[in-house]
Amino acid sequence: MLALTGLTLTLPNSVQAQTSLDSLSLKTVPVPGPPAEILDQFVADRAVAIQLGKALFWDQRVGSDNQTACASCHFSAGADSRATNQLSPGLLRRLPGSLLPDPDRSFQLGSGPNHSLAAAERDGMLSGDFPLTRFSTRSSNDPGQRIDINDVASSQGVFHGKFSQLNVTNKGAEADRCDYTRDPDGFHLGAGNSRRVEPRNTPSVINAVFNFRNFWDGRGNNVFNGGDPFGLRNPDALVWKREAGLVRKIAVAIPSSSLASQGSGPPLSGTEMSCSDRTFIHLARKLLSEKILSGQAISKEDSVLGEFEKGRPPYHSLVRRAFRPAYWQAPDVLRFTRTEAKERKSMDLLRPVTFDRPLDEKVSQMEANFTLFFSLAVQLYQSTLVADDSRFDQYAAGDTAKLDASERAGLDVFQGKGRCANCHGGAELTNASFRNVLNQRLETMPMNRAGNARSRTYDNGFYNIGVRPTLDDIGVGATDGFGLPLSETLLFATRGRQSKAEAARLLGNGFDPDKYAVPDQAQVSVNGAFKTPGLRNVELTGPYFHNGGKATLMQVVDFYDRGGDFGKDNAADLHPDIRPLGLSESEKVNLVRFMLSLTDQRVRMEKAPFDHPALCLPDGHTAAGVLNAPDRLVCLPEVGRQGQSVGLRPFLNLSPFAR
Repeated sequence: MLALTGLTLTLPNSVQAQTSLDSLSLKTVPVPGPPAEILDQFVADRAVAIQLGKALFWDQRVGSDNQTACASCHFSAGADSRATNQLSPGLLRRLPGSLLPDPDRSFQLGSGPNHSLAAAERDGMLSGDFPLTRFSTRSSNDPGQRIDINDVASSQGVFHGKFSQLNVTNKGAEADRCDYTRDPDGFHLGAGNSRRVEPRNTPSVINAVFNFRNFWDGRGNNVFNGGDPFGLRNPDALVWKREAGLVRKIAVAIPSSSLASQGSGPPLSGTEMSCSDRTFIHLARKLLSEKILSGQAISKEDSVLGEFEKGRPPYHSLVRRAFRPAYWQAPDVLRFTRTEAKERKSMDLLRPVTFDRPLDEKVSQMEANFTLFFSLAVQLYQSTLVADDSRFDQYAAGDTAKLDASERAGLDVFQGKGRCANCHGGAELTNASFRNVLNQRLETMPMNRAGNARSRTYDNGFYNIGVRPTLDDIGVGATDGFGLPLSETLLFATRGRQSKAEAARLLGNGFDPDKYAVPDQAQVSVNGAFKTPGLRNVELTGPYFHNGGKATLMQVVDFYDRGGDFGKDNAADLHPDIRPLGLSESEKVNLVRFMLSLTDQRVRMEKAPFDHPALCLPDGHTAAGVLNAPDRLVCLPEVGRQGQSVGLRPFLNLSPFAR
């Protein structure tokens, strides 16, 4: 049990034997972001930039089909609670040895595309689709007792197609004109296509500002280059600045801005939001003259956008107010060609955009820099989505009555026998946090490689925990659009031997190359490793893990208790804390109860800053189609700062204790 001495939490089984209790409140952690002196070079009015970012994040017209907003996959506690047409097959599978792509395009669960995920609960036990990997003996991780489905529960995006042209008239911005063809990855419904589904589960955007890098595999670089997700790895993602009467391209490197890097990716993704070969230039031309959130209701009590309930400004008006004139005011007409388009790299893992059609357009400076405006504005908005007022935060701040005896016992398991805090550390509850990673970018730890215990180096906060076989998805072990490793450790191992200075430049954000020995590649263990998510509001953000394979928190606890689903299979890269824990049933229940204390009631009730405009989003298909299957739409009402009268529920309305 816990022993409280003043404000000191004594945890005898923990790696950190004593932790200041008040330091575990997220309220004690400064919200990361670029230094003011750097951000202010671009942003003239932060409040207006946040308004712009919230409008863009929730606007359905950002998607090529006018039905897909950023929020379409992040509308419920920052995540996605839809259940129909949310399956992707094993498209990220790799071949042994070469690690070349070996996609599995077959759906194993139910009817495949447009399947409705389901789980029925009776006496605390589930029947139906979850967990996707299960064992005949719950406490065993013996591969011989395993029943496995390698599909991924994720989020539906757009139909497979290539961008043709904009469809903007005096009546407004209609859906883009795209050339739709049969989907190559099996997203078919009858003779036509279903919406494509992302190959990884959707993480929450709430508290994502605390992540040093974003996306499951860290593609959202901590340094924003103004044009794509890859930071200093891409020297060609330039922006246009007017100085001394002349407009010229300049390099941009905005540190502590992984949310901006992340935000530059999905709007052009051929799976998430866009017909392929669309550029931010096209998105700018589609939206800049349009009124914000046209056709979507805004509550007059919206904490950010309430003043625009009736009178909607055009997007270009907010850009002018939010950003420095040097980046949008020039009267010059610029040329944007296929060469410029190809300088920005696609975030897509499966079918990156190639821009293989002719492109030579005259554009304004504001249009040319729309990636910069969009991404920084969305970052500033998401930086307000901080959930730091859960009962646990209040308890850590000194109100010890906020947790009951069972929840305090669960915290003891979390910090001790359960080994949870070894990866979900600090007040952020993730070792992938800005504070933790900036302190130590690369981490070395003894790892058991097929019975041979040796030290291995890997990216701090990114771990292989045996959710899936390593080759099903190598995560941070993959490469970016330039052939460079996504892993900071592997990049340092390959480039650092040639030039430590060059490796440090590519890694950015103050990486000190003299702080770390350059590891041999054989000493690096990053394949199958994924970013550790923070745990606040985890009650509301199922399904869980990067494959969405668990539907309830108790299923997650059972996973860790048995030492992972593929702990034995992934021994070569497995984190050393993933091994059977021997938790009792009461310890498991207490651990789940503790995790329920991490819910911020403002998130549950959608109170400010988690209020939002109205949103209609696709939720599967009503029938098969000749070309693209017709959507079934679900519409969410606008919510003001006081929130809803009925709170958000866990995934599929399941009890967190069900297994």
